[in-house]
Amino acid sequence: MTIASWFMLIGALMLSMGFLTVVINRLPITSSMFYLAVGIIVGPTGFALFHFNPLEESKFLEVLTECAVLISLFAAGVKMPVPVTFQRWRSPLQLAFFSMFITVALVAAFAHLVLQLPLGAAVLLGAIIAPTDPVLATDVQVRHHGDEDQLRFALTCEAGLNDGSAFPFVMLGLGLLGLHELGDFGAQWFLIDVIWATLAGLAIGVFFGCLLGYLVWYVRSYRQKISVLHDFLGLGLIATVYGVSLVVDAWGFLAVFAAAVALRQMETSLVQNKSKQKVKATLQDITISHEKKASFQHLSEGTLVFNEHLERISELLLIILLGGTLFIDSWSWRAVGFAAFVFMVARPLSVYIGLWRSGMPMKIRGMSAWFGVRGIGSLYYLMYAIQHGLPEDIALELIHVVFITITLSIFVHGLSVKPLVKQHDESSDGSAGHKRS
Repeated sequence: MTIASWFMLIGALMLSMGFLTVVINRLPITSSMFYLAVGIIVGPTGFALFHFNPLEESKFLEVLTECAVLISLFAAGVKMPVPVTFQRWRSPLQLAFFSMFITVALVAAFAHLVLQLPLGAAVLLGAIIAPTDPVLATDVQVRHHGDEDQLRFALTCEAGLNDGSAFPFVMLGLGLLGLHELGDFGAQWFLIDVIWATLAGLAIGVFFGCLLGYLVWYVRSYRQKISVLHDFLGLGLIATVYGVSLVVDAWGFLAVFAAAVALRQMETSLVQNKSKQKVKATLQDITISHEKKASFQHLSEGTLVFNEHLERISELLLIILLGGTLFIDSWSWRAVGFAAFVFMVARPLSVYIGLWRSGMPMKIRGMSAWFGVRGIGSLYYLMYAIQHGLPEDIALELIHVVFITITLSIFVHGLSVKPLVKQHDESSDGSAGHKRS
């Protein structure tokens, strides 16, 4: 396809989504399903107007998916309810670390014993496919500031955290393939890739997120206007945190999510503290305090809207490219069987085991076990591995099974998400209404 053809295709899709959003919202389909269907139709499976080769274009796809995940992680982070407490975050933490570790182990065992992949490639595949996706799972994510729905919070927080917590296992897989230094008995891997990179990523994110929140509050407290767009502040925070993380070998995805959560936490704390100081003030002072509060909260809200728009654009482009990689013979029983194992065995088992003694209701656990959407994060990890010297034969095998798994996830989870979430929301609203009465 020519550049002109690409502009016409993307433009037509954007116009179509603008007019068809109401229709799609009423049907049991998602926007990702629509984009993927278009990609398949115009790609090698359909009219063969274009073919995207992920192996040859791995560097381009790595950068594109990297940016998409960073934007999505920030958008998810600023929607997290506050305050941050262990009791509230316990279940998401168990999902993001324990359940993800179990998923990696189960997938690696299946890939090694059934697919006959080398141990390093099997571990790498487990790490690639284990993280749930913050980009494609918007229908089951936290909807807005203050949304405290337990299912949405758990899945959003899990997706935000496990895109960073999966990285040590990516490095372990590469190390077992001889592409990364693990050290004696894995000591270097454990100390650097697990302990240092994780803790440093969290610390960097929290520091810069709190710092930005305080600086904006400090400037506004003196009635000074910030001439830079709020969107620039959000993107600047993402770029700064991610860049610093790369310099010190910390996990940048984890840092960006932590920065967004810290920003939200800091701004809320400052607003609440200011309100408490004004309790005994005059009515005029109270009014000024409320005006500052509304103005300050606009930082995260305005940044959220802008980032969600960028997220939707990146989703459109990446899903079309995904559809353009698939041939009819891509649908092998080997790849489909692997995807079925991930959806029906690895994800449910990892969730139920990982949430043991978490206190989460069984109904919420069941929903969490099903909605383990795979997507853009998995594409990034795969492209990252290819760029770090993954042998071509292993790269082609992983591309095959990962791309089919993501494609099936978009369709299978997409068809079920709206009816199941609608039922969940109605049940939650009913329970809340009953409690209030």
